[in-house]
Parts: sequence; structure tokens; C-alpha cells
Amino acid sequence: QAQLTESGGGLVQVGGSLRLSCTSSGRTFNFYTMGWFRQAPGKEREFVARIGPSGGIRDYADSVKGRFTITRDNPENTVYLQMNSLKPEDTAVYYCAAAGGTYSSNPRDYGDWGQGTQVTVSS
Repeated sequence: QAQLTESGGGLVQVGGSLRLSCTSSGRTFNFYTMGWFRQAPGKEREFVARIGPSGGIRDYADSVKGRFTITRDNPENTVYLQMNSLKPEDTAVYYCAAAGGTYSSNPRDYGDWGQGTQVTVSS
């Protein structure tokens, strides 16, 4: 089981950018699909982006497509989420998560989770 640690959240104005990072303590980071999810107050946790173990496949929720980019650096055990053109509706706690043996957008398929990092977009 890997420990995941997110960083990079904060307060940003509409149209601004942030880059989230998530570092894994696990030794088999490159075996896992990595995902980013978010949860706004009073809402369920939702899928944002995912990337396959080698980084060769990735995809996004429709709400962030064209604005967010997920990448990974396997030698550094780190996955990133570059967020551009931020909107107030992007305000949420963002979580990274790891899933073994599946390329899924369902949070139930992810076994390891970070503690979350707050992103607040002000208008």
C-alpha cells in the first residue's frame, strides 16, 4: 500500500492556473493507474482525470477537458495535474489516488488515496 501526498493547492482568481503534485511512497508506482478526483462541499467525489501506468493513455472529465492536463514522472513517483483557465466551479478538495490492475474512472476502484489539497477559485 502506497502513501500518497498531494501539494500545490491554493487560492487563485478566475482564469488563473495551478499545478497539483502527488508523490507516492510506493516502490511500484509505475504499475498503477493514477487518478485525480475532486469533492466540493455537499457533493459527491467526482472523477477529474486519469493516466495509465506508463503515461501512454490518459483522459478527462468533460468539465475539465481542454483546460486540465495530467502527466506523470515514474522515476520521481509523481503525478501532476496542470489546471488552466480555472473557474469558480473548479473549487473543491482535490485528491490523487492509485488503482492497480484497472484503468478506471470509478473512485471505488482506487485503493490508495492522498489526504487532499484545497483549490479555491475566486471570482
